[in-house]
Amino acid sequence: MPQLNLHPWFIILLFSWMIFLMILPKKVMKYLFNNNPSFKTAEKSKPEPWNWPWT
Repeated sequence: MPQLNLHPWFIILLFSWMIFLMILPKKVMKYLFNNNPSFKTAEKSKPEPWNWPWT
């Protein structure tokens, strides 16, 4: 049964994890966001009343 022979599958597993752990994080960390996130202010602003045209 060839499924029990670990030799080729173990090498494939090692290479795939090496790619995931060494190459992909560098590519992900180089990604730049178009809009930089900004913090919200701590104080809440008061909502302005609506100007209804029929009142």
